[in-house]
Amino acid sequence: MSVYDPRVDAYIEKAAPFAQPVLNHLRELVHKHCPDVEETIKWGFPHFEYNKRPQFHMASFKQHMAFGFWLGGIMADPLGIIQKDEKNAAGSLGKITSLKNLPSDKVMAQYIKESMKLTDEGVKVKKAPKKAATEMEVPDYFQEALNKNKKAKAAFEKFSASHRKEYLEWITEAKREETRLKRMEQALQWLAEGKPRHWKYQ
Repeated sequence: MSVYDPRVDAYIEKAAPFAQPVLNHLRELVHKHCPDVEETIKWGFPHFEYNKRPQFHMASFKQHMAFGFWLGGIMADPLGIIQKDEKNAAGSLGKITSLKNLPSDKVMAQYIKESMKLTDEGVKVKKAPKKAATEMEVPDYFQEALNKNKKAKAAFEKFSASHRKEYLEWITEAKREETRLKRMEQALQWLAEGKPRHWKYQ
C-alpha cells in the first residue's frame, strides 16, 4: 500500500506554479505503477522508496524541475531518455519545464516498473571508490579570521580535507570583495556551530 508524506504535499505547494502540475503528475505516476512506494524527504527533496530502497526522486527549481532514477545508470533505457551521472549509478530525465517535456505515461510506467524489477532482483549500485581530497591552502585573510574565532578555528581544523575545501572554494571563488567578506562571515558562523558548508542538504 502506498505511503504518502504530508511534507511532499507542502513541498509541491511551495513550488513555482508552473512546476506544481508536473510534480503532481509524476507523483501520481509513481504511486499508480509502484503501489508499495513510500514517500519521504531527503536532502530537502521528495524521494520515493520501494522495499526500503530509494527508487525515484524529484525536485523543483526556479526555472525547471528534475525527476531521477536511483538505478538509472544500470537500467536498460531502450529509448535513451535517461541522462546518466558519471559519478554514480543514478540518472535523470534532464531539465523539465512542463508536462510536454515528460515521456508518455506509457513510457514512464515502463521505466518505473523496470526500476522496481531491478530492486526485486536485488541489484545494488556499486559505489565508485572515493578519491582522497587534495588539501587546499588557506588564504592569509581567512586564516586571520579563523585565529580570531576559536570555535570556528577548532571546527575547521577537525573537518576532513574535503569539508575544508568546500568552505575555501566557496570563499575564494567570490568575484567581489563584498561577496567574499559576506561569505567569510557566514562561514565563521557555521563553523562556530560545527556545521559543514552544505549542512542544509544533509
